[in-house]
Amino acid sequence: MSSQINFKVVIMMAFFSSYSLFSQSSLFAEDLIAQRQWVDSIYSNLSLEEKIGQLFMIDVFTSRSDSELESLESLIKSNHVGGVIFSKGNPYRQAQLTNKIQTENKIPLLVGMDAEWGLAMRLDSTYAFPWNMTLGAIQDTSIVRKVGQQIGKHSKRLGVHINFAPVADINTNPKNPIIGNRSFGETKDIVISHSVALMKGMHEAGILSSAKHFPGHGDTEQDSHKTLPSIGFSEKRIRDIELKPFQALIDEGVSSVMVAHLNIPSLESQKNLPSSLSSKIVSDLLKEELGFNGLIITDALNMKGVSNSSTPGEVDMQAFKAGSDILLISEDIPKAINIIKEAVLKGDITNKRLAASVKKILYAKYKVGLNSFKPIETDQLTEELNSEENDAVYQEAIQNATTVIKNDLGILPINDIDHQTYAYIALGDASGDEFFKTMNQYARVDKIDVTKTNIDLNQFSDYDQIIIGFHKSDANPWADYKFSPFEIELIKSISQDYKTILVNFTRPYSLLQLKNYINIDAIVQAYQNSTIAQQVVGQQLFGAIDFKGKLPVSITSAFPVGTGYKLKSNGRLGYDYPENQGFNAELVSKIDSIAAYTLQEKMTPGMQILIARKGKVIYNKNFGYHTYDKKIKVEDDDVYDLASLTKILTTLPILMTFEESNKIDLKSKLHELLPELAASNKANITVLEMLSHYAKLKAWIPFYKETLEDKSKYYATEFSKKFSVKVAENMYLRTDYQDLIYARIVESDLRDSLEYKYSDLPYYFLKKYIEEQSDSSLDEIAENYFYKPMRLSHLKFYPLNHFEKNKIVPTEFDTEWRNELIHGRVHDQGAAMLGGVGGHAGLFGNATDVAKFMQLYLNGGSYGGKRFFNAETMNKFNTCYYCEKDVRRGVGFDKPQLDEIGPTCGCLSMSSFGHSGFTGTYAWADPEEEIIYVFLSNRIHPVSSNTKLIDEDIRTKIQGFIYESLFKGN
Repeated sequence: MSSQINFKVVIMMAFFSSYSLFSQSSLFAEDLIAQRQWVDSIYSNLSLEEKIGQLFMIDVFTSRSDSELESLESLIKSNHVGGVIFSKGNPYRQAQLTNKIQTENKIPLLVGMDAEWGLAMRLDSTYAFPWNMTLGAIQDTSIVRKVGQQIGKHSKRLGVHINFAPVADINTNPKNPIIGNRSFGETKDIVISHSVALMKGMHEAGILSSAKHFPGHGDTEQDSHKTLPSIGFSEKRIRDIELKPFQALIDEGVSSVMVAHLNIPSLESQKNLPSSLSSKIVSDLLKEELGFNGLIITDALNMKGVSNSSTPGEVDMQAFKAGSDILLISEDIPKAINIIKEAVLKGDITNKRLAASVKKILYAKYKVGLNSFKPIETDQLTEELNSEENDAVYQEAIQNATTVIKNDLGILPINDIDHQTYAYIALGDASGDEFFKTMNQYARVDKIDVTKTNIDLNQFSDYDQIIIGFHKSDANPWADYKFSPFEIELIKSISQDYKTILVNFTRPYSLLQLKNYINIDAIVQAYQNSTIAQQVVGQQLFGAIDFKGKLPVSITSAFPVGTGYKLKSNGRLGYDYPENQGFNAELVSKIDSIAAYTLQEKMTPGMQILIARKGKVIYNKNFGYHTYDKKIKVEDDDVYDLASLTKILTTLPILMTFEESNKIDLKSKLHELLPELAASNKANITVLEMLSHYAKLKAWIPFYKETLEDKSKYYATEFSKKFSVKVAENMYLRTDYQDLIYARIVESDLRDSLEYKYSDLPYYFLKKYIEEQSDSSLDEIAENYFYKPMRLSHLKFYPLNHFEKNKIVPTEFDTEWRNELIHGRVHDQGAAMLGGVGGHAGLFGNATDVAKFMQLYLNGGSYGGKRFFNAETMNKFNTCYYCEKDVRRGVGFDKPQLDEIGPTCGCLSMSSFGHSGFTGTYAWADPEEEIIYVFLSNRIHPVSSNTKLIDEDIRTKIQGFIYESLFKGN
């Protein structure tokens, strides 16, 4: 190995001694010897015109007409142009044109683009990543590196070799008209760390980088596209600040540097000489002093900042003489080639100087694979450039960028959603619909429209907090970002009288207009107004996602650079992408596939499937229909009969609170809870034994069957005091039969042997005890203790009282007892005979609210900033006390199997817990991997004898896919 390294060093030394072209490896390929041989071979066969042609990169707009593009193709070919920089257009047309010009020209062309925030900077139908200013707020630069890598992957997929990024300008002037959001921030440290990270990400994708705009365009109020901006700082200031990011990028191996068109008297004594034409700046400072020997590229030579200084062609030669290698967007390539050729022939430009630039360009071409050009595959091009992976990267960036710069009295995150009222005002000229929609997933938030002429504060009098969103266009980083005078006055007036949260969905500099921030209780800087940004901030306000960002620029002395409160999540469920939570991308397609198979084989008419990890929902989909007639599609807010999930979503958490308040103990005996059992065979059964299903109790008692022989004795077709329990349409059970149910359980025989036997009967006892202790019904207790404070509006008993019938998924067509389709009433016969509320069944819900309750368990008893029970209590109930007796159960919770057969995939931790339901439901949580999995279906429709879902272990197969898709170590 050492001999190979030494050999490479010798080769490199020989290379430097022969050419002295560049002293760093930013343009070297892994196979340096082959690279050098290719470069030498190509160069030795070039004519003088062909060598000079390599210096030019021509701009191409694929949005132009075919005839215009044909003219450009001819210009490229006839002048042996070395590269193209693609501008506005379409990715498909660009790929087609790239393939054409690469195959038609003798030497393949270096393809470049301005893709600072992705290909969308120039192309339609492509992806826009966050602006650099947004990335500058992120404290973990590995995320910035991911963004750079994703931009690089897109560039490579489209046949782009060099991305003219990162921007290394330090935006110390808020009024800068051209840099602004394109800069990472106002300090050299932020710009250094973040530009290096973005560059490294691009390099990892195989794309060349370009540090711009040397020696620093960040502190000017003029646009070099329109004029020659002047930088009036001292040489010391420029060296101490502006040059530092460029030096850092050079040290880290940046591929190229783009030189700006700036007037900098402290660095160039010739009056109004653009920096791009200054040998003192390009050769002396950049090459010699900073030691940069990669590609040096001019900024566009058609920009007024340089084109006004000389004529076309002459400008190109001056830039080349100053030290640039690539002449970008010349105004007259044929003329420029002739002028440079004449200078070479006269000896004004040496062959060595020409060779130095041309060979660097050729080295770059080899490094990006142009020694063996492969056409761009156009099939699925647009789809691959717009994959969900982009959204995952974007969301992670936004989650880490959003910045809380003011948070008086800890108003954020919003916790008390049960007792507070909220209003939302949308300011600006762009939509805030996603922000509004997301907030309403957590609390009721009313949207208040305000007129643009009159401020009426009375319309806010019913609200405790006012959330103001300032929404401006996200089309590009130069878009208007300012408040109107009316909006400024409105914010001032509202914040004087009401608790106010201001969210700024545009660049931070807009906040400079407000002048006074004292009365605004909280200010959130969101940077972007994209759909994802609005969704993320909506979640963050209510505590589902942490706040982590810090200001990359100062907003007066009130909020200096670096301001930012780190606020932890309050435990509410948020939303993310699988890749961000440690899953590979195949998980989604695997689950989609097995769901499709489940429907195809008619194992169930439809289903909801939800997966969450680390407090973030990463998969939440609906499949199929309510019934096999396919009239109503399953939607997010449809509710299913949860069957035995009722045990862990209603009875068990109430017991936990009872245990903490000493109303019950796991060692409590039934006769201590219910004295009337003192003389029964169940008197000494403990809570622990019966909730572990280790108490000799029967599995269930089919009470309804005892009523079938003489229905007239037990049922009436109309409601009355005697027949008050509605079990079906026009079917009312005798009121006193509930007492008979209880008596039958008390009198029932125990099983002969003490062994594990799953039983519903404990929950009849517990329901009775809980209701007696609370002087309230079980459903009311659950609603007031848990569902309402957690805003679980889709966890309900008596669903017909809360939802339209078409939002309730039906279960079985009962031909034995009720003689109707069970729709909106509990399927479980025992719970139905109790009036619809059982300790073991009766709850209806959707996957989202089930998952939220499971998250409460994973959080150790807290959710949304409120503690419902202690983590110690949760651990006590989530313990297998009789595992040595081959009883896998915890206290109320089901647990993973102790052998090969059981309720899970057998691939998750023994600390995990959950439950399944007869109707086809399943909910499971794993504290070790922080995974929640919810599967809801009505597999018993239209008949409960359909056991295909169970026979094929669909629920646990999906669980297996979840764990197979986890990246190791995440």
